[in-house]
Amino acid sequence: MPRPVQPEIALRRAEVGDVSIFYREAGSREHPTVLLLHGFPTSSHQFRHLVPRLADRCHVVAPDLPGFGFTTAPEGFDYSFASLAKAMEAFTDAIGIARYAIYIFDYGAPVGLRLALARPGAITAIISQNGNAYEEGLSDGWAQTKAYWADPSPANREAMRAMFTLETTRWQYTHGAPDELLVAPEGYWLDYALMSRPGNADIQLGLIADYAGNVALYPRIHQYFRERRPPLLAVWGANDPFFLPAGAEAFRRDLPQAEVHFLDTGHFALETHAGVIADYILDFMGRLPT
Repeated sequence: MPRPVQPEIALRRAEVGDVSIFYREAGSREHPTVLLLHGFPTSSHQFRHLVPRLADRCHVVAPDLPGFGFTTAPEGFDYSFASLAKAMEAFTDAIGIARYAIYIFDYGAPVGLRLALARPGAITAIISQNGNAYEEGLSDGWAQTKAYWADPSPANREAMRAMFTLETTRWQYTHGAPDELLVAPEGYWLDYALMSRPGNADIQLGLIADYAGNVALYPRIHQYFRERRPPLLAVWGANDPFFLPAGAEAFRRDLPQAEVHFLDTGHFALETHAGVIADYILDFMGRLPT
């Protein structure tokens, strides 16, 4: 019996003004499009196991956000979540996708949900994998970050640099996983190497400070949910030290038809459960109106 052909993943660049966005693309454009938006401190590399599993039934696009991965931006680029969302808006125009589902994870949530606020008619569905939009989803692990928001003093800013060490990056990947040996080390080593580039720590510190604006935006996002009723699938690593299961359950408050599933793993759920998550996504996408 012949073995199935692995879908080919194309590596591409899109020039959006002065920003050169690196992205991965797979699947036929005749299929529904899913825009995969990564989180901190990673890149489209985090989707390496997911893209091939979706590509035979979906058109999959996974860009690196400015400040992450292999996307390049000019000196003086405004590294804020509003700017990242605008870059993604321009990116979708540049590659010619007008309607798409968004997969939101970690930082990808405020980026993708800003995109939904700006272009609600473009969003066919939302897939949230530990992509938070409710205050009850924020764990006690945000205490130091909240102190930085309240007082962005040099001392509090320097304290946040612990987020960029190899030890912390590895912990983000492995904490809550059923077995640490299920988590391939190249993911956290790549993230650490890219964060260690000259000037990148200051970019990340700026984004951490700007994240407070994402929490302030939650009421507008909830209003969008109630008014537009986007189909929503939440597939959540239940052992996430940053975003609690309550954040996933809260989607049902504004979207009673939201589908919520919990997995016995941590923040980077794709490292251990890519196949399960792909199955949930394909089933969900297959039931969306055409």
